[in-house]
Amino acid sequence: MNNPTSLLPYNTFGLAHSCSEILHIDTIEALQAQCLRLHRNKEPMLVLGGGSNIVLTDDFSGTVVLIETHGIEIKAGEDAYYLTVAAGENWHDLVLFCLAQGIPGLENMALIPGTVGAAPIQNIGAYGVEFCQACDWVEYLDLDSGKLVRLSAEQCQFGYRDSVFKQALKNKAVITQVGLKLVTPWRPQLSYGPLKGFSAEVVTPQEVFDTVCQIRRSKLPDPHKLGNAGSFFKNPVVTVLEYQRLAQNFPDTVGYALEDGRVKLAAGWLIERAGLKGYEYQGAAVHNEQALVLVNLGSATGQVICDLARHIITEVNRKFGVVLEPEPRLIGLHGEVELANA
Repeated sequence: MNNPTSLLPYNTFGLAHSCSEILHIDTIEALQAQCLRLHRNKEPMLVLGGGSNIVLTDDFSGTVVLIETHGIEIKAGEDAYYLTVAAGENWHDLVLFCLAQGIPGLENMALIPGTVGAAPIQNIGAYGVEFCQACDWVEYLDLDSGKLVRLSAEQCQFGYRDSVFKQALKNKAVITQVGLKLVTPWRPQLSYGPLKGFSAEVVTPQEVFDTVCQIRRSKLPDPHKLGNAGSFFKNPVVTVLEYQRLAQNFPDTVGYALEDGRVKLAAGWLIERAGLKGYEYQGAAVHNEQALVLVNLGSATGQVICDLARHIITEVNRKFGVVLEPEPRLIGLHGEVELANA
């Protein structure tokens, strides 16, 4: 790699890998031109927002495109506020902006790291609310046709930490703008633990926001101080029979009933119950406050993070018969890779 450019400032895990070139893109037109140029020349390309959901396992032998577009437009309707938000906007800053404008609805997802453009891909969510509940549409650049395409929320095929952008449109789309629909009157979502103590009749959006921030700051490490990518594993979803089997052997099993009849298990509980909370391995560790988070203690490599993740998956499967899946994207020499091959 000639004159490699460091990616250390652009990934929250604090991994010291590099790439061939970094392009800072601040307009949709430039994003369109540069991404199409790279795609048509068949040059390796990695599109990044905040770098908060990736693990670099190697130097990347291509160009990193940093989306730094900005802009928020608001239209008030009879039953909702409609927002058009540029992909490069910071997600938490958007939550703050909406509250300041008297537009609630996103406060449960406060302090989720990353950019607005990354939110639909992962269908981000926290404390009882998912991105899909606020999504109106998503606009993306189709790399094959070169056109901007707009999908409705339904067309995005949202699932738990999933969307069409991780499936049929993987490596074929670059998100440019997101449309949000925040309905009025506001209906607080108070289904998650500490939020249950509030009364829906009197609680304010600011109180929900403040509580969520307090919870997150008490449990999740600041990536500026301790490298991490937030929750490293998805909460596994199992059948009722599987949940009953677990609960019989482990009466303190933590699970949440889903509308489709299945049960979502708490991955953090599984990891902690497997005796891995605080476990350290070659400069990486399972966070000692929140077992769902893997951290870089300062000297870990991407390979070490992956080795630790594989060890956790093996131990949890051995103890509970449940297979965990990683949330972050794993980026190798030529692009995204699976954990088994990282």
